[in-house]
Amino acid sequence: MQTIALLTVSNIFMTFAWYGHLKYRQSPLFKVILISWFIAFAEYCFQVPANRIGSYQFTAVQLKTIQEVITLTVFSVFSVLYLGEEMRWNYLVGFALIVTAVFVIFKKW
Repeated sequence: MQTIALLTVSNIFMTFAWYGHLKYRQSPLFKVILISWFIAFAEYCFQVPANRIGSYQFTAVQLKTIQEVITLTVFSVFSVLYLGEEMRWNYLVGFALIVTAVFVIFKKW
């Protein structure tokens, strides 16, 4: 659970680093890049420990899969609440297909 919590916090920071500036398109690009780098540093402070701790329980592929699902979840909420975009049916179907991939990766075959 600690790994998932750390990955969630990490993804919140990274989503803001990568996409938060889209709300401020009039800001100079160099300023946006610097601010994004500072935010990304905070993201790494959670991501690296999450992967280190998680590596005792999960494989690297499983860790990456968990991270991607968290990323899509965080980004979905972010895009609706922060950027004001709508969640479309085809996005949900695409996410459901990714969740199916998670099942395939974590299933003991």
